[in-house]
Amino acid sequence: MIGIFKQKNPANILLLLIFGVLIKLPMFGNPHVISSQKEDSILYKAILDFLQPYSKSFPAIFPLITYALLFLQAMILTRFINNQRMVSWPGYLPGMAYLLVTSLFSEWNILSAPLIDNTILLFVLSGLFKIYNQQNAKGTIFNIGLALGIASFIFFPSLTFIIWVILGLLVMRPFRLNEWILCMVGITTPFYFYAIYLFITAQWSWQNFLPYFSLSVPVVKQSAWLAGSVFLLIVPFLAGGYYVQDNLRRMLIQVRKGWSLLLLYMLGAIFVPFVNSSGTFENWVMCAIPFASFHACTYLYSKFRIFPLLLFWVTVLFVLAYQYFGPGW
Repeated sequence: MIGIFKQKNPANILLLLIFGVLIKLPMFGNPHVISSQKEDSILYKAILDFLQPYSKSFPAIFPLITYALLFLQAMILTRFINNQRMVSWPGYLPGMAYLLVTSLFSEWNILSAPLIDNTILLFVLSGLFKIYNQQNAKGTIFNIGLALGIASFIFFPSLTFIIWVILGLLVMRPFRLNEWILCMVGITTPFYFYAIYLFITAQWSWQNFLPYFSLSVPVVKQSAWLAGSVFLLIVPFLAGGYYVQDNLRRMLIQVRKGWSLLLLYMLGAIFVPFVNSSGTFENWVMCAIPFASFHACTYLYSKFRIFPLLLFWVTVLFVLAYQYFGPGW
């Protein structure tokens, strides 16, 4: 499988689709029907309210949309890494790694707000990378801020990625105060129009305008299965980090900055679950994008052929054991 997805063959798109369906098959057999909660952000609540009537007659609509999002994100991540030459050999390993990583936790395979926001954050990541060589990047920077503002209306804790965006601007461009202000204007634009909407419809109040917000330490139930998932998440990431560092001197400057962006992305995503903590791993799905990127480097750069093969099949067998003999999905 590693050798197949290592090749940049258009037929691998179909193989990746089939691989994802097989590794995530239980999500279709036992569909999770999601209903909106009081603390959900307004756009996410609107999405769920729209889908709710259809789910009664067609319960599989939620897993189908979830898988479509996961596959789309896998393809966007693959295209980003290949087009920006983040690795020396373009292929479909990032997409394979993303579908495999998101299978380690059952909560990463439901139609959650952070999962939807992953698509928007991939757009932000691409925009931050693009501004490195842009002479006039004001439009792109505003769009980055606007996308992050919209993302907060789906999952409010994603607003903590403001820190990542600011650090990304520092990494990718010289400091320009007007660009920073423009980014902040983009972030606040959705809030401005939402305030106007509330005022026009006579619903204005701070209670309606301000989203639900709380800070707490996430508490999850410990188990041997959880330890196994974390182990298979961390070990390939550390190995991938080593291989990226080992190949860093042969990379272009903008590619080095791109890997720095992904590392900052991961550090930002780790702190998101502390805002509006759900007590599950649902909010940690934002870590999947940077983890999958470094996992792909482990599969690509390893000099010992047995290591990536062993890692891949051990992860697949663990996921299947988790689904059919463990807690299940």
